[in-house]
Amino acid sequence: MQKILCRILLTAYCLPFAVCGCGYTMYGKAALPFESIAIGTIENKTVEPKLQDKLYQSLTEEFLKQGIRVSPDADYKLRGKINQFELIILSEKSGIAAEYRVIIRGDFELVMPTGDVKNLKGMGSPFIVSFRSNNLLEDVIANKERASEKAIRDMAVEIIANLIYR
Repeated sequence: MQKILCRILLTAYCLPFAVCGCGYTMYGKAALPFESIAIGTIENKTVEPKLQDKLYQSLTEEFLKQGIRVSPDADYKLRGKINQFELIILSEKSGIAAEYRVIIRGDFELVMPTGDVKNLKGMGSPFIVSFRSNNLLEDVIANKERASEKAIRDMAVEIIANLIYR
């Protein structure tokens, strides 16, 4: 009797998950909203150099990973501005910064063949990108570069996810 009751309770608990699913959806190439895209001008409004070049490269790589061709004559065009680059001190040791957080944000827009525009405001890494440093300036700069590239890659993934899946 106790085994039967356990099975009934387990079935009652698992049934909603089986019926409604887990929230994940599989997308095939046919479900993509477009086959190719042109990446237009990406302006860097920050004092950090070369962010626009890094973002252009990351966007190209991520679009290709998703099966979307990047072509200058595509009907869909992505353009935008990187508005924010911040290096925030998270912790310090003996009065010297020991851990930093990198924040990169921007506003982007997708211009569709019809002329309609989809705005993506405040795009950035959905994750906290941070790095530790020792007292050597060379290490701080090298770690900042790596963390900035990670934040840019995360930003590119977030932009593409907003364009494709939402």
